[in-house]
Amino acid sequence: MKNIIRISLVIAALSLASACNKAYLETSPESSVSPATIFSTTENCQLAINGMAKMMTSQYLSTQGLNGEGVIKTWYGNFGNDLQRCNQTGWAALWNHTMNESVNSTYLIYPWYYYYKMIGNANMVIKNVETAEGPEAERQFIKAQALTFRAHAFTMLMQLYAYRWQDSSNGASNGVILRLTPDPDEDPEVGYEMALSTQAECYKQIYDDCDEAIRLFNESGLTRAKSDFYLPDAQVAFAVKTRAALVREDWPTVAACAPEARKGHPLMSKSQYMDSGFSEPNDEWIWGVYDAEDQTIYYYAYFAYQGSNASSSMQRTYPLAISKELYDQIPATDVRRALWLEPTAEEAAELNAAGRSTKKLYERAFKEYKDKLYSTSLVYQYMQFKFQCTFYPGGGSYNIYRSAEMYLAEAEALCHMGGQDAKVQGLLNDLNKNLDPSYSCTKTGAELLTEVKLYRRVDLWGEGFDWYDYKRWNEPIVRKNKAQGGNFNDAFAVTINVEDGNKWTWKIPKRETDYNHLVSLD
Repeated sequence: MKNIIRISLVIAALSLASACNKAYLETSPESSVSPATIFSTTENCQLAINGMAKMMTSQYLSTQGLNGEGVIKTWYGNFGNDLQRCNQTGWAALWNHTMNESVNSTYLIYPWYYYYKMIGNANMVIKNVETAEGPEAERQFIKAQALTFRAHAFTMLMQLYAYRWQDSSNGASNGVILRLTPDPDEDPEVGYEMALSTQAECYKQIYDDCDEAIRLFNESGLTRAKSDFYLPDAQVAFAVKTRAALVREDWPTVAACAPEARKGHPLMSKSQYMDSGFSEPNDEWIWGVYDAEDQTIYYYAYFAYQGSNASSSMQRTYPLAISKELYDQIPATDVRRALWLEPTAEEAAELNAAGRSTKKLYERAFKEYKDKLYSTSLVYQYMQFKFQCTFYPGGGSYNIYRSAEMYLAEAEALCHMGGQDAKVQGLLNDLNKNLDPSYSCTKTGAELLTEVKLYRRVDLWGEGFDWYDYKRWNEPIVRKNKAQGGNFNDAFAVTINVEDGNKWTWKIPKRETDYNHLVSLD
């Protein structure tokens, strides 16, 4: 596998079409080899797909932490109502979501840059694979993979740069730019200057890409090798469509696609969930990001920011911690409670103002979680042990979509559709039975939807859903400090109302509007 994912001549020569100007992105390839030569065979086209997978764990914009897909989870998705980075008050502006209208900020630019780079690569493959020499089945499978990459990128852009569906006037408000051609110079009508499409148009394109990908995957008769968890297949396309439909509040589509997405991907065992299930691939992973020691980006890597045992200063000094309010809602019989460091009353009494321990809780942490801590790590109350790196300083593979998300998405959709309480109860029971043998859901109606949301927060904690979910639920973020009954640092103990920060919508980067006069900053 280590030799499979690599940046090859194919990727070096891709026209990385994007939504920011060429000078800024430096997207013009240095290679003089033409796309016709680069994509001359299906073997080369598959290398391009492998290169796109590698893009998901690469460093960008010469900035520490901008590590492909991982930072979309850690910086943009995680910091909602249920997670904090202990005592990292210098970054409070980012964790408190005050940067989403700063149109020159790298934080605002990055997702736009990264996902349009992915879209540009996908467009090159989609166009050129049609004439590549090789079996028709391979052409179909590769095109399907590129379509899935593109649909995923547009889905993530919509969550960040478009209003929540409830605020969209049924899809009439602005979405993002639907760039669907690899080289705008070939088709001035859809060149670099393009207007924003409506949300309805964007979701239709995502659906169409997923549907076409599923058709091509099935017609090809080919399958993804089990070890190729980092490459899309039909289940990934169903998963992408499920997530897009959930954001769009298209409940029937969610309910139809989620079960298809999790086919062949059984839930983790208890031991997997509690040990290595979030850093070593297992059957529950529908799609993931691959990382290896000979290809890692070291201190920029995902687990350098997310792994409790990472040797990076970020994780040793500022570990992630769960909200006490959420933790207190997890039943005592649920083994997931052990993923976080709950202090006893005696241990809590000796914590400093930031929740850090140098005494009893510190000693217990290194006794009970020795293998999940680096030797010089600081210890804070409610710090997490769900995520660990598999090699230093912060390397390891991680999932993008897994079956638990599909169970919870289907359950949420069925709650909104109504009349299917028993099926929702069954989904929650199936999800939780290995992790809490005492769990039995009997709730109905509005209380059942609240239960689904609770277990979405618990089971998917730290996987990059927190902020996105609160945005689409149209619910405020209300973080409480110690005096208010919570555990958030005072710098993070804020309330973010649903109308704040442009309705939680990141503005279009100025470096897009500077050259694309069909899009404005308003």
